[in-house]
Amino acid sequence: MEKYFQIFKDSYVGYFNYLLDEITRFHWENYFYGLIVVSVVVWLLELLFPWRKNQKVFRKDFWLDTFYMFFNFFLLNLIVLIFLSNATAAVFNDFLGLVGLHVSDFELLNVDALPYGLGLLVFFLVSDFVQWNTHRLLHSVPILWKFHQVHHSVKEMGFAAHLRYHWMEPVVYKSILYIPLAIIGGFDVTDVAIVHFTALTIGHLNHANLGWDYGILKYIFNNPKMHIWHHAKVLPKHTKYGVNYGISLSIWDYLFGTNHIPHNGRDIELGFDGDEQFPQHFIHQSIYPIKTKKRKYPYIRVQKEKS
Repeated sequence: MEKYFQIFKDSYVGYFNYLLDEITRFHWENYFYGLIVVSVVVWLLELLFPWRKNQKVFRKDFWLDTFYMFFNFFLLNLIVLIFLSNATAAVFNDFLGLVGLHVSDFELLNVDALPYGLGLLVFFLVSDFVQWNTHRLLHSVPILWKFHQVHHSVKEMGFAAHLRYHWMEPVVYKSILYIPLAIIGGFDVTDVAIVHFTALTIGHLNHANLGWDYGILKYIFNNPKMHIWHHAKVLPKHTKYGVNYGISLSIWDYLFGTNHIPHNGRDIELGFDGDEQFPQHFIHQSIYPIKTKKRKYPYIRVQKEKS
């Protein structure tokens, strides 16, 4: 128990000092200013090339999503995720130790043994594929969908909607991602920063008010014209839980048949069945999935096509 108390202490002290350093000192792996730069650039693209021209500059819930963006990116780590990540790693290692194993025993690939670009690509592909599968779980498992509804409560799309999600989501993502990444060794802070900012930029663009699909590259990269259908309030008849689950890459949806872009989705209604009952404010949205024992409406969105 003393070991985990020390992990708790070191996690919070270490992350507080890290966050202070991020805010007060610029460096190339700086997540704080990196988030601001990426957000401002994508927002300017929205203003210069708006897909929905009647959408306001400060769209519905713009400031709520901006708060979510900084809360989930920084404060959430300070409050829970850093300790949880460190504690999970310690518990997993302790469990393996009981049977005479170590996490390094599961390492199947060391990216240092590959050419730098190839190793980085492997790291990116593994991370994205695991997150694509996790995203499907968020839609198909009832308790997880209750948390994921926070993200799908967005009614007007914009870049900051990318990081509107319940604090339980990264707990699920990080827990599932831990073991697959444990089998890949050799990546460093710079590798993580490159993959992270690539995913951040693509995610911002996916949610932005931009009518782009990247041409032939739409079959590889997720894009605004594809992702808008993931947020559609009305589901197609052929699916039960959702479509277009891609995080950074669309290729998984095309490979596994979950792609769906029937027509230009610029003006489709966003949300989920019963979202008019969903809370409008951060605190209420955060506690809603926890305090709600019985749903007033099904967790699966409407399964029908518009006539």
